[in-house]
Amino acid sequence: MGDVNELLDVLSLEPIGGTSFVGRNAPIGGGSVVFGGQILAQSIVAGATVDPEKEVKSLHTIFAKGASFDAPLELDVDVMAAGRAFASASVTVRQGDRVCARSLVLLSAPEPDLIRHQPVAPEVQRPDQATASGHGPDWWEVRVVDDVDISDPTAVGPATLDVWTRFDGAPDDPNTSRALLAFASDGFLIGTAMRPHEGVGQSMAHVSISTTVISHTMSFHEPFSAGEWMLLSQSSPYAGRGRSYGRGDVFAEDGRYIASFVQENMIRDFPKGQAPASGEKSKH
Repeated sequence: MGDVNELLDVLSLEPIGGTSFVGRNAPIGGGSVVFGGQILAQSIVAGATVDPEKEVKSLHTIFAKGASFDAPLELDVDVMAAGRAFASASVTVRQGDRVCARSLVLLSAPEPDLIRHQPVAPEVQRPDQATASGHGPDWWEVRVVDDVDISDPTAVGPATLDVWTRFDGAPDDPNTSRALLAFASDGFLIGTAMRPHEGVGQSMAHVSISTTVISHTMSFHEPFSAGEWMLLSQSSPYAGRGRSYGRGDVFAEDGRYIASFVQENMIRDFPKGQAPASGEKSKH
């Protein structure tokens, strides 16, 4: 088992003056482009600095251009408001003059219930029954319900995917947990959209199919620890015109509804002349 501190070090942003920070890159994916989940996680960490007394409530990120793994990221925080109940900021992620992503981060002070309801968690295999997946580094535990393989182009099924995940050894800190869950939430919805289509699988992404995440929106509902098992119950109700749309509900192992997210993606053929050479991956 790897050490989650490898990822926590990436989330430890270095202040460089004012409200700007530098972030390192996580070794994941084996490619030359920074994993989008890392940018989501670092945006939460940067946005949380606006008011340490509040918790990140939601994040909306638009990915403008791919970030190179070979260079650190600079995150610039622009405070929009900071009041009693809420605070908000934009976080711009760049490499030099290249703007890679921009996020809107909303922070909220905890308040008591006036009303309360939530969806019922789906009845699925427990984490110890689900199939361990090599989806990422071994400090990121992933177990796929019902042995679904979204990488296999011949494995056809509905556009749904249930995944258990956790970061064993992660600190029980609210915004760190939110950052880690955001990291995990970025990894599955393109493959979920591909499931109903024979001859198409996530293993083909960046090789023979051009894919990328365009935008990602996440809301956090209940306190949780990312060191404990979380169920990502995901579906993709639409794919077409070179795009896909997916959404996910996140439940703690005890059934609490802790977060939700939606994602828009690009899934298309490579434009003429832009496909990578045989045996290589796209750098975009």
